[in-house]
Amino acid sequence: MSKSDTKDKGKKAKAGPDAAAEAADGSVGSAIAAAFGVKEKSKDKSKQAKAGKGKKAGKEQQLVRVVPRYGPLSDRYYPSALMDDMKGDNGNGDGYPGNDTTLSKLDRKLYEKELIRLQVELVKMQYWIKATGFRLMVLFEGRDAAGKGGTIKRVTEPLNPRGCRVVALGTPSDQQKSQWYFQRYVEHFPSAGEIVIFDRSWYNRAGVERVMGFCTPEQVEEYMQSCPQFERMLVRSGIVLLKYWFSVSDSEQEARFQSRTEDPTRRWKLSPMDLQAREKWAEFSKAKDDMFAHTNIPEAPWFTVEADDKRRARLNCISHLLSKVPYTDMTPPAIELPARPKHPELERPPRWEQFFVPNRYPS
Repeated sequence: MSKSDTKDKGKKAKAGPDAAAEAADGSVGSAIAAAFGVKEKSKDKSKQAKAGKGKKAGKEQQLVRVVPRYGPLSDRYYPSALMDDMKGDNGNGDGYPGNDTTLSKLDRKLYEKELIRLQVELVKMQYWIKATGFRLMVLFEGRDAAGKGGTIKRVTEPLNPRGCRVVALGTPSDQQKSQWYFQRYVEHFPSAGEIVIFDRSWYNRAGVERVMGFCTPEQVEEYMQSCPQFERMLVRSGIVLLKYWFSVSDSEQEARFQSRTEDPTRRWKLSPMDLQAREKWAEFSKAKDDMFAHTNIPEAPWFTVEADDKRRARLNCISHLLSKVPYTDMTPPAIELPARPKHPELERPPRWEQFFVPNRYPS
């Protein structure tokens, strides 16, 4: 057999059912391609070329599929089912927004009507999570004034606070600074039947800390290597991890900053740190792109929420969150209250012995 015949035979073998596995390398990541890789039994290619057309040669050329090892002890990584419905989400078949993404502000009546419907679904979801022992963790990240807090408020508003916690950690203490970076976040992770929402999370290191110089380049590099491994461990343990990035334009962010300065009830949202970060738009953009390049992994992908319109952003985010939890309606039936029993008349102390809050708003 000539060398050209050997090459042709190798190409034909490669064009079989195993070719689909190699094609996966460009679409869902090298993990799938590596899991279903193909290798030859014979290590000496020169011997294969000289072997001829006999049965022995056929055995030497036999292709062996590498069987992936699934389960919690698997050392290979696979794309998360969280991405299964991304194609066509935006109506143009590719899962990405179109070129013209400028939309008018969502009608308030439509927004309020849809928000009530989605909040009812959130309550159904929480009943199911509690009954099944599901563990859900949601991260909200994005620039200052991107709308994270408002969305979190609408998500948690109808939920039972005993089963849904919001974690918004402040500046780490000296003791926490000496710990493993992820340590202070781990203690807030959900137990069975719980929902935990992080209003900013361990991604502070990839954003604020990096841009504002609160950590060294070596710490950033270590973080970029450790974070994907850390999140893969969470996913393998059974926690469903959703990561949302709220994207806002510089003009819209500036308008929201200005409105905060004018509203005394919202002025606390604009800290001196926010004013310093306001001057570093380009630096934050570069940090965000680098963060996505390292941490947008198949097992725990980032989902970007277009947030220039707060109403749309809230509804889109809540709707997407609901679609990622396989809940069923486990709302208990309405309780029928029996007739109120008649109580015997009691002798109560006189009202003048009590102190009442003055009624400053008479009708």
